[in-house]
Amino acid sequence: MTDLSIIYCRPCGYEKRAREAAALLRQRLRLDPELVPGKGGVFEVKLDGKVIARRVKGHFPDAAEIVTAVAAARA
Repeated sequence: MTDLSIIYCRPCGYEKRAREAAALLRQRLRLDPELVPGKGGVFEVKLDGKVIARRVKGHFPDAAEIVTAVAAARA
């Protein structure tokens, strides 16, 4: 079983992005990530404890980019 989670900053309003990414992961990869509210500007996608996508200054991964990163990490 794959442990997949999306940690997002609720106060920053990143929940919508997290839900969109989760929906696309379910649709394309048949994975159901856990959505984990956080704070401090966090937006990270973790697969089996390893960060595979994250928000960094100047870049916010979109849902398609997250799906690609998860697929590559599982290959």
